[in-house]
Amino acid sequence: MSTLSLRLPDYLHKKIKEIAREENISINQFIASAVSEKMAAFTTLEYLESRAKRANDKKFEEVLKKIPNARPEKHDEI
Repeated sequence: MSTLSLRLPDYLHKKIKEIAREENISINQFIASAVSEKMAAFTTLEYLESRAKRANDKKFEEVLKKIPNARPEKHDEI
């Protein structure tokens, strides 16, 4: 595990303390979770682009053919 010295504005530090206390977690846990969420947001586009490159129209059509031709249930109708 790494140690990181981080400078935060006082108002932000105060709010993080409040939320961490309310959630019964440490400030370190809160910040690690927040950084993880932000990284996930940044890497989502990269992930989707890599998946799109693997797309195959022929396989897609084959999968669609397996779907039965049935009316949607009432709660799924538009």
